[in-house]
Amino acid sequence: MEPSRVMFWVIASVIMCVQTIPRSRNHPQPSCALVRVVGRCGPRQDDRMRLYLSSFRLGAEPERLRALARSDRPVAVIANACDAASSDDLRSAAVRAELDALTGIGLAGFELDLRDHVGDPDGLAAALAEAEIAWLRGGNVFVLRHALAVSGADQVFRTLLAEDRIVYAGYSAGPCCLAPSLRGLELCDPVDDLLRLHPRAEVPWDGLGVLDRAFVPHLDTPGHPETGAVGEIARHYREQGQPYWALRDGQALVVDGDHVQLR
Repeated sequence: MEPSRVMFWVIASVIMCVQTIPRSRNHPQPSCALVRVVGRCGPRQDDRMRLYLSSFRLGAEPERLRALARSDRPVAVIANACDAASSDDLRSAAVRAELDALTGIGLAGFELDLRDHVGDPDGLAAALAEAEIAWLRGGNVFVLRHALAVSGADQVFRTLLAEDRIVYAGYSAGPCCLAPSLRGLELCDPVDDLLRLHPRAEVPWDGLGVLDRAFVPHLDTPGHPETGAVGEIARHYREQGQPYWALRDGQALVVDGDHVQLR
């Protein structure tokens, strides 16, 4: 394989002071944040990348998402985590809710349906080139990860992030897909949702590996219906000695180059 096509792990030096990472007795956070992104061999002009990873919806400080944008290009809303919705109307309503929320903070958006790009990574890359931000909403993480795989979006996002050409943003399932592995998340998101849609699909247990640990949203959030299930996921990770990002609703993990904050 030619060196220019070889992909390898690049460790982005992303170290943040401990006081910027909120502590919790039940869900201890790391004293430093390590985020890794896949890059191309050879020199790169910029090792920066931008992430806005919310527990639920836009979070308590959506202005931090806007601050990551460098142009007025629109937001590509990817709602494929909702592909297992019981009706097309429910899925359409989910997309509309995201577009309306983004409009409310001054961001124009459009839906980018990964189902329109199965086996077409070049077409998908061209569509994402029109966007400043990709917003991946919540739903079933295995359904979303499958859609990312069959469209080639997983590789496209790795490249775009390595070259700092897009902001990867979203909540719940969207950020969860950035972990090295999705194992454990089946305690909350049923894999059967994926197999109903695609009976011959293999369950995708691997994440994109952009984050160095699992992302666990909705923790300690009594008003969210999944807080109990994700609490079990967090307990499982602790018992396994597996680190994870612990977020309650309202919080977001924000990465802007070497600056990382969870608040």
